[in-house]
Amino acid sequence: MSIAKTGDKVAVHYTGKHTDGSIFDSSVGRTPLEFQLGSGMVIKGFDDGVTGMAIGEKKTVVIPAAEAYGEHSPENTVTLERAQIPPHIELELGASLSMHQDGGHVVEVVITDLTDSHVTLDANHPLAGRDLTFELELVSIS
Repeated sequence: MSIAKTGDKVAVHYTGKHTDGSIFDSSVGRTPLEFQLGSGMVIKGFDDGVTGMAIGEKKTVVIPAAEAYGEHSPENTVTLERAQIPPHIELELGASLSMHQDGGHVVEVVITDLTDSHVTLDANHPLAGRDLTFELELVSIS
């Protein structure tokens, strides 16, 4: 029986849930997720959860925020004067925007607060600060 280990290319079906049980992503009904174990292609807790599984095995892993997308960092939020945002950009609470930084780096941000005079932008990953639960099924190892 093959057991998944670091360096193996694996295919996994998964369902990701928040702690309240609501689903935020799933590969069920789609092509399984393929990645190389230990390569950093997926979050650490997901990688660790698949390591040691056998083909056909199913299990549930709970991944603390620190091993998922990290804690929510206040340093990744910024409040700007509304006048600093180009007028052609439609501002709406919860909307995603792309910000171009020096050196051409693009950062995705979400509008988390909006007043007549200011806009608060959050560059944290949408799942930062959340413990996540994944139902995993190892489909193949190559």
